Amino acid sequence: MNLFRNLLFWIVLALAGALLAQLLLQDPGYVLVRYGGNDYTTNVPKAIALVLAAAAVAWVLWKVLSLPFVALRRHRKKQARARLIDGLDALHQGHWSRAEKQLSLAAAQHDVATVARAAAVQAALARGDDAVLQRQLDALALESASAHAISAAEVALAKGRPADALAALDAPVAAPLPPRGLALRAQTLVALGRADEAYGLLGALRQQQALPAMRLSELEAQWAAASLRQAADANVLADRWEALPKPLRNDPASVAAYAERAAAMRWEEAAARSIEQALDSRWDESLADLYGRLPIGRLESRRANAERWLPAHPGSPALLVTLARLARAQGQWSQAESYLHRALAQGAHSEAWEELGHGFAQAGDQANARLCYLNALRASRGEATQELPGRDLRQRIFDEAVVEERDEHGVPRLRG
Repeated sequence: MNLFRNLLFWIVLALAGALLAQLLLQDPGYVLVRYGGNDYTTNVPKAIALVLAAAAVAWVLWKVLSLPFVALRRHRKKQARARLIDGLDALHQGHWSRAEKQLSLAAAQHDVATVARAAAVQAALARGDDAVLQRQLDALALESASAHAISAAEVALAKGRPADALAALDAPVAAPLPPRGLALRAQTLVALGRADEAYGLLGALRQQQALPAMRLSELEAQWAAASLRQAADANVLADRWEALPKPLRNDPASVAAYAERAAAMRWEEAAARSIEQALDSRWDESLADLYGRLPIGRLESRRANAERWLPAHPGSPALLVTLARLARAQGQWSQAESYLHRALAQGAHSEAWEELGHGFAQAGDQANARLCYLNALRASRGEATQELPGRDLRQRIFDEAVVEERDEHGVPRLRG
């Protein structure tokens, strides 16, 4: 198709030229040029030919005269690109001083100035030279407002100044922010304790593909949990919880954040109910452990729910420790001790030993309490623990015996 259009263009051009030449030959016309008291006469075809010849000679002379300057400009561009490549390679390898020197020289060429200055900022930051770093940032601001905003924000975050980073990103001259700028702004908002605003940027981050989809999903869960923990009052907490998509309302991190914040606000029913609904939907050991650690009342209700879950999860160390905590809080130390021994046999670690120590100390058995606290310390370090005295073989067998767990199809579950 392109060949046909080109051929048609040249045919039309040839026909137009032939028509013009025929008109000029039929009536060549008369051209008079009077200059300096002299008259110069010719016809139109010759005048056109002379004008074209003069233009061609002028073009050739211009090319010849400008050739050294063009060659010099090309040499400078080639040199700048070579310095840029060498500087980026040095930056990658960690030769900060050489990288900064080469990149600063490369920045003299306008075509690569923005890239070179941004990389020079990274080199100066890695070298720890604040004076040079500021000079590079100032020079970068003259080249590109958005690149300067991103580099300034990265420097501020690296130095632990998120407020300065947000000020750089929110500068009017930097708008609209590119994808990297949006990602940095969300990170800065989280660092400033404004996770709810960062959560609101997820749509824009996905639209601009600022981060991989899997990473955005991880950040969505993290920012949702952080926004719940940062809720100022119960109404804000409830609004943010209800605004979460259903999968996140069953996510252990989000549920834990909501329950802990609700418990801190003395919203006991909401704190307990959120964990209960999540565990009924999908079992999670961390939530089972948190259910017993929540600083709320409702001991009877919580213990009833924990006992309801026990037949389905008899080998859950977290659930057994939770039952022990609730039983001890109700003054039933013997039952709590039994749960804790079973929990230890099923794989519980320092938290069970610590709870045993609290129970023995409360019961006045200081020797066993000290041994339990020592075992808690050893377990947290991954060291071997010492058995408590007085546990016979029958009791140890009972602690380790667990009813086989099966799924809804009757297939035995593998223990973790």
